[in-house]
Amino acid sequence: MIIKIGNYDYTEVWDGVLYKKLSNYPKISDWEIRTMIEFMDYEKMYGRKCQLICEDKDLLKTVKNAILEKEKFRNIPVPEKITECTACRYRKGCCTKFVCHTTSLENASKILRLGRFLSARRARNLTVKELTEEKRNAAHDPPDYFEYIMFTWGNCQAGDRLVMERNLGRFPTEQDLSSDFAPGVRFYFRYKELIRHPNVVFDGVLPLKIRDELSLKDWCMAVIVPDEWKQSIEQEVDASLSNRIIYLENDCKDIWDWSEKVYQKIEAIDQQNDEEKLI
Repeated sequence: MIIKIGNYDYTEVWDGVLYKKLSNYPKISDWEIRTMIEFMDYEKMYGRKCQLICEDKDLLKTVKNAILEKEKFRNIPVPEKITECTACRYRKGCCTKFVCHTTSLENASKILRLGRFLSARRARNLTVKELTEEKRNAAHDPPDYFEYIMFTWGNCQAGDRLVMERNLGRFPTEQDLSSDFAPGVRFYFRYKELIRHPNVVFDGVLPLKIRDELSLKDWCMAVIVPDEWKQSIEQEVDASLSNRIIYLENDCKDIWDWSEKVYQKIEAIDQQNDEEKLI
């Protein structure tokens, strides 16, 4: 793997390269150092070496020195908001109290029926080699990626974008993301709870990911479903999860508007839960 540190639009892994965006390039925060160390440790776990590249030589030296004493950075706490990516037009960064997994109506129905998430390999009963060779693996993700359930930060719109991309069979246009936008189903979890899962892994790119499978009853906080899919989803929901399903009308102008509406709802649910605990 190659790690390129720079002033990109956002952090992403694409075709064997980690494009590491810094919130205040060429300065680097302790949290950003922690994520790079986690990325290298994850890659090492699967037998892949990493090469660091950065045009700013002082920054490159800082990172290399930090790697030599990486234990100092293991327990750096996650910021309340991460500003590496500013694609969120409302929050101008990633809010870190919640994480979510977004999927299609078809997949959400299967997940609710089973009462748990399964990794792509387990859910689709294909080998990781077969999964890597599919057209939908446009980023050429390595085989191990398909062993995990992946999560984004709670206010991120990337999951809905990916659902649309797979439904359309191409990258969404501005029209797809606005007037023609069709949201997916979002499963929400509290970050500080999910990091205690026995199969949690930190890869330095995603907030976290879970190997193999994840129980909804034990970990899921809420499921946000577009209101138009209510009839389809209701018949799949086990009684133990029914009070966690929230139906929202998509009366939004675009994908960012929807993401903000959903996140405000999750914040309200969390506040209500906190208040009920005090009674």
